[in-house]
Amino acid sequence: MSAYGFLAFCAVYTLAVATPGPGVAALLARSLAHGVRGAPAYIAGFLVGDLTWFAGAAAGLAALAHTAQLAFVAIRCAGALFLLYFAYRLWTAPAAAIEVGEPGSSPQSSLEAFLGSLSLTLGNPKPMLFFVALLPTLVNLKALHALDYVMIALAIAVILPGVLGAYVLAATRARGLFREARALRVLNRCTASVLAGAAVAVARQSS
Repeated sequence: MSAYGFLAFCAVYTLAVATPGPGVAALLARSLAHGVRGAPAYIAGFLVGDLTWFAGAAAGLAALAHTAQLAFVAIRCAGALFLLYFAYRLWTAPAAAIEVGEPGSSPQSSLEAFLGSLSLTLGNPKPMLFFVALLPTLVNLKALHALDYVMIALAIAVILPGVLGAYVLAATRARGLFREARALRVLNRCTASVLAGAAVAVARQSS
């Protein structure tokens, strides 16, 4: 795997993790209600879920790349369409204010927090679609070695907790910011613009 492919994956994955969605909304709502209590276990559930999707997607795509070149190219094109669709959904999504729990409410136990975020990730097809769409456009699956898979897994293990941890700290220190629908709308549209640009780059690489 080239350094460029690895860095490109890291950059786009960072954007995907930071993109507002069900997982980020749940994390923000929980942080607004309880601060940092239970956040490590909650983030760990997201991490295990993403690593699970990555393992399944990488294994399937590696086999596909060795047997079906035409399907491999089709997946690249589908990746560009997926990113454009995701950008469109973000741009047009209504930004509802996040509800904040009562100050005296009790947070979940660490196990409940972990299982809750894990089930949220495994039950959401978006992570699977993300890895299926982007892996073939960023890395040469035919040339991947065991070390390459380890490097990508380590990148996920660093990026996801870092980004979600930043959300937790931001929500804890500035609780009023993410309760405003206008702020969430601006974040949605900025991220949508970047993803649309990434889709154009993927499409040009696929052609």
